[in-house]
Amino acid sequence: MISSKEAISLENRYGAHNYHPLPVVLARGEGVYVWDPEGNRYFDFLSAYSAVNQGHCHPKIISALKDQGETLTLTSRAFYNNVLGEYERYLCDMFGFERVLPMNTGAEAVETAIKITRKWGYEKKGIPHGKAKIVVCSNNFHGRTTTIISFSDDAGARNNFGPYTPGFIKVEYNNTDQLNSALQDPDVAGFLVEPIQGEAGVMVPDENYLKDAAALCRENNVLFICDEIQTGIARTGSLLATCGNCTCESACERQPAHYTRPDLLILGKALSGGVYPVSAVLTDSRIMDVIKPGQHGSTFGGNPLACKVAIAALEVVNEEKLAQNARHLGEIFRKEMESLKTECHLFKTIRGKGLLNAIEINDSPESSTAWDLCVALKDNGLLAKPTHGNIIRFAPPLVMTEKQLLECTAIIRKTFLSFSKTG
Repeated sequence: MISSKEAISLENRYGAHNYHPLPVVLARGEGVYVWDPEGNRYFDFLSAYSAVNQGHCHPKIISALKDQGETLTLTSRAFYNNVLGEYERYLCDMFGFERVLPMNTGAEAVETAIKITRKWGYEKKGIPHGKAKIVVCSNNFHGRTTTIISFSDDAGARNNFGPYTPGFIKVEYNNTDQLNSALQDPDVAGFLVEPIQGEAGVMVPDENYLKDAAALCRENNVLFICDEIQTGIARTGSLLATCGNCTCESACERQPAHYTRPDLLILGKALSGGVYPVSAVLTDSRIMDVIKPGQHGSTFGGNPLACKVAIAALEVVNEEKLAQNARHLGEIFRKEMESLKTECHLFKTIRGKGLLNAIEINDSPESSTAWDLCVALKDNGLLAKPTHGNIIRFAPPLVMTEKQLLECTAIIRKTFLSFSKTG
C-alpha cells in the first residue's frame, strides 16, 4: 500500500484540482471509522456528504453487491432485467409514490426532475412552449451541471461556465411571501427546494415552511419538488426531512399530520449506502406519464447491480432503525454542543436536525479558522469539513452508538477548547 504522502502527491500530479481535500488519506472504512494507510483511525463525521448513512462497508450491502456482481451487472434499458421491477416496487411502497425513474448520480436526478417538470408544465398545465419556469431558492445546492449552476449563488461553481440556462426564478429560502409572489406567474411549472440546505451550512427552515410552500404550490397548480439527496434516508431523524417531526417507530416514519408530500421526490447518496452510484426521482403516474420512450434515460440507470444494492441499503435503514437513532443521537449532540458553546468563544451558533448538524464559527467566512479547526480535529481523530468558510458540518454515519457519539463530542470539546486558548 502506498503512503499518505505518495497518495496526495499522485492526486496533485495527475488529477484535476477541482477539490480542496483535508490533508488526510483514507484507505479503509468500517462502520463509523476510517483508517489512513499508516493505520491511524478516525471517526468519520462527514459520511461522504451523507452518502454513508448506513456506515462504511455495511456487510449486508456489500454482500448484495458481491452476489449481484457475480450474476449480472448491466443490461442497459434496451432489455428488461429481473431486478429493476422489484426495486421500483420496493421504492414506491417505501416512499409512497406510484412511479420511479432510476438514475445514477444526484445531479442526474435533479436534471431528470427538471425535465419532467418542464414537460408536465407544457403538456398538462398548458404553459406556452419554451416559457416554462422553475422557482428555486437562494443559496441552494443541487449539483454542478451546466443547468444547475445556472441558478446557483456559488461564484466558484458558476463563474466562467456560461452561457447559462434560462427559465429559473430565485426566491429567498424560508420566505413564503416571496414564494407566493413568484408563483403568481402562470408560466411557473415547479418549485425546487432542499428541505434543509446542507451545503449552505445546514440551514433549517421554520417549522411550517415546507407545509406552507406545498400548499402554495397546490393553490397555483405548480409541482412541489423536494431534493432529499442529502437530507433523505433517515439523516434528519425521519426517513425523509419532509416527514417533519414524526416520532413514530414505524419503518417509513410518515405520519399524515406531519408529512409534507412532494409531487416529485429526488433521492441519491445514501440510497445505496455509499456503495454504488444510485439516484431516483419518484412521483405519481399523472406526472411521470409525460415521459415517453426515448425522451429520457441512462445506460446505467436501473442496472441490476444498483437495484440490489439499493434494496439492501434501504432494508438496513428499516431493520436497524437508523431514523430513530439519528433522532436520538442528534438531540444529544446538539445538547452537548450547546453546553460547549457556553465555555468557548469560537461558537456563534449550533443548528441542525437528526444527525445533520453544523457549527457556525465566530469568525468571518474569509478566515481560515474553520479549516484550521478541522485540521486540529483530524489530528485528534475526527474528520469533518468546513463549508462556506466559517461553518463546520457534522454528519456521522447513522449506525453510530451513543457511547461513540459521546467519545466524539469529547474530541470536539477538547479540540475547540484547546484551539480557543491558543487562537
